This record gives sequence, C-alpha cells and structure tokens, in this order.
Amino acid sequence: MKNKIAAFFVGLLFSLGLGISGMTRPLKVFGFLDIFGNWNASLIFVMIGAIAVHLVTYRIILNQKLPLFSDQWHLPTKKEITLPLVIGSFLFGVGWALAGYCPGPALTSLSSFEFRPALFFASMIFGMFGFRLLDRQFNFKR
Repeated sequence: MKNKIAAFFVGLLFSLGLGISGMTRPLKVFGFLDIFGNWNASLIFVMIGAIAVHLVTYRIILNQKLPLFSDQWHLPTKKEITLPLVIGSFLFGVGWALAGYCPGPALTSLSSFEFRPALFFASMIFGMFGFRLLDRQFNFKR
C-alpha cells in the first residue's frame, strides 16, 4: 500500500512540476525547440533542475541497502547504444517537435479537458499498441 501512496505523491509532484514549468504548453515547447529562431531557453532550467536533483540524490539513495518502497533495486542494466534506441529516440524527438507534447506532459494536459491533448494521448496509446505488434515480429527489446 505504501508503494501506491508513494507513487501517487511522486506522480502528483511530477505533474505539478510539468504544469508550473510550462511543459504542458506546446507553444512553450516549440519556442524551446526553435534554437535558430525565436528561442525560448526557459525550459532548459527544467532540465538543469532535474539533473541537479538527480546528482544530489542518486548517490545518497544508492548507498541505502534497499529502496524505501521496494524489496529490491530496479536499475537499468543495458548501457550500449543500439539501433532500436537510436530509431526510437529519433521518432520520440520528431513527435515532440511536431506535437509539442511528450508522454508526461500529454497525460498531465488531459486535466485541461481540451481536445488537442486528448487527441495526442489517444494517438500515443494507439502507437504503443502498434509498437507491441511490431515488437512481436521484430523483437526490438532484445
């Protein structure tokens, strides 16, 4: 039960951060991505903030025997850069650049009850199912 409560509060904190920082507003994202035009660098502070918090807390957390809300660590094991990673990163970037949303802000934006984030979210879910079908055939997650 405490895992679910912790996940709820972390998700709430994350969503509030996305909303307050402007990452749920596609025009702000477009301004950030337009580095050769009228660049709005304000979202770089979101990235710097996330990196700063991570740098401070990561080592402290890993020095614990176990995580607070789990009986084992769930850390990534793959470190190599693979073709599926590169292609997926490229497609993610294209989608973010064209729509102004990525998954977290899209989910958070559903609370606005506007059509555009709902359409993006529905399309994203459709794409996830499409990936599952392709993954069964091509085994991207080796």
